[in-house]
This record gives sequence, structure tokens and C-alpha cells, in this order.
Amino acid sequence: MAIQTILVTGAKGQLGWELGQLAKSYPAFKFVIVDRSQLDLTFPETFEKIIHSIAPDCIINTAAYTAVDKSETEKELAFTVNATAVQELARISKGLAIPFITYSTDYVFNGEAVEPYLCSTKVNPVNYYGSTKAAGESMAMEANENTVIIRTSWVFSSHGNNFVKTMMRLMKERPNLNIVADQKGRPTYAKDLAMATMQMIESMNAGKTINGIYHYANVGETTWFDFAAKIKAIAGLDCILNPIETKDFPTPAKRPAYSVLDTSKIEQDVEVDIRHWEDALKECIELLNLNVL
Repeated sequence: MAIQTILVTGAKGQLGWELGQLAKSYPAFKFVIVDRSQLDLTFPETFEKIIHSIAPDCIINTAAYTAVDKSETEKELAFTVNATAVQELARISKGLAIPFITYSTDYVFNGEAVEPYLCSTKVNPVNYYGSTKAAGESMAMEANENTVIIRTSWVFSSHGNNFVKTMMRLMKERPNLNIVADQKGRPTYAKDLAMATMQMIESMNAGKTINGIYHYANVGETTWFDFAAKIKAIAGLDCILNPIETKDFPTPAKRPAYSVLDTSKIEQDVEVDIRHWEDALKECIELLNLNVL
């Protein structure tokens, strides 16, 4: 069955918003993009009626509980949104015999690796947020073996709350900032992830079988400190940045020291061409500076 109507959850998040921006570039598809007021992931029991009324040919779940530190105390809410709700969306998708795409995180890994994590690497999260996402992965795959899970990392966009926008604001407000320099990962531009997702759907429509776990992040690994330094350089800001260690910036939730994702599987299976994060960052900052939003 060809995919025509795509239901996207999380309209106001970074990725949901970017998919909404892309919709006009894909006139062959009808996008139904819903926010929390229309489909609330804290109430999975309401999904079936809402989804059947939309009658989608594919569900893309971009909604998630992403407050990493708050999840250490809001455990029930985080688990409902990131695991129970994802399982229910997968179950409904299976009943409708339609593809289900959802997103996970580099935080499912413990951060002790020294080379990029493969899609097949065993998960071992070090914080509760990561454990809810890991649970969502396994519960979704059990409910629907045709689920597609895309793990991603360090997501930024010209929309929503993210590291790039926070850094640009703080660098304008303060003369200096302390930035963690001993955590390493791959930044991801939500717009590029949205485009890769659409490429995946077009591959499905072309008859390609795509399911299971994939990794997507922009090319190149960096630290939060070097990421901030690049933001400063591109945006032309004057703030002094000081590198610090994780131990000097305690947070309620532990962070993995190394969470670089290997993206070779999605590059091969979907023939996705991924650009370097610095090129994506330049585009994002240009959009922010244009005040197009």
C-alpha cells in the first residue's frame, strides 16, 4: 500500500516543526500534523479513536518527554510518554498494517565506548530518561516488528529549545560561560533529520523494506565546548568560553561521556547523504539571524 496520508505527532517540537516546514516540498503526501492538544501522549488510551478518524498510511512519532534532568523525578510521566505511548502507537500501526516511525536517543548507551555506537550495540542507559527511551524501543518492536526506530543525538533547530539557541542567547547576555568539554557526540540538525525521514518514506513507497533501528546524526564528532565555540564563531559573538569537566557541572541526571552514533546503516539502506554538522549549523544560525520565525 502506497503511503499518502502521514500522521505526525509533536507539531511544536523541533522535529515535528521541521517536518511541517518540509510538507510543502512533498505535495504527493497529505500531512496531518498534531500537537498535544489534539493527541496527548500522556493519555495513550485516547489514541485509537483519534488515529482511526485520521486514517493515516504512516505514523511518525516525534513527540517525546525530553527533560533529561526532570525525568529523574517525573518518572511516571516520562515512562508514559516515552515508552507506554510509543508501544500503543506501534500496536495501532500494526493493526492498521501501516509503517510506524519513532525516534530514540544516544542516551540509551552508557558512554563508555571509544568508537561510534552501532545500531546493534547493546543498550545500557545511565539515566532515567535514557531508560525510558530504551524501554520504548523494545516495547514498540515487540508490539510491531515493522517499527522503525531512528536514534539521534544533540538535536538543534531554528525552532524550539536547544543548545544552539540557548548558547546564542547566553553569549549575548554574559561576558563568559563555562561549557562542558569532556562529553563527545554528533550534533543533529532537525531539518536534516526530517529530510532523511522523508527519504525513508519515499524508499518505502518504492518497495524497499525498512524496519528496525537506525542511527542519524550529522557528520563529524565534537564536544559541547567545541560546539559552543563554533556557534560563537559563526554568530560573531564576543563571549569568553571556558572549558570545564562534567564533574564541575553536576546535574540530576548523569550524562554519557561518549555518545557518537555510527550512521552507516541509514546511509547504505536509504542512500542518505549526510552533511557535516558545521555546514548545518551555519544554515541554522543564518535562519536565526534573519529572524524568519
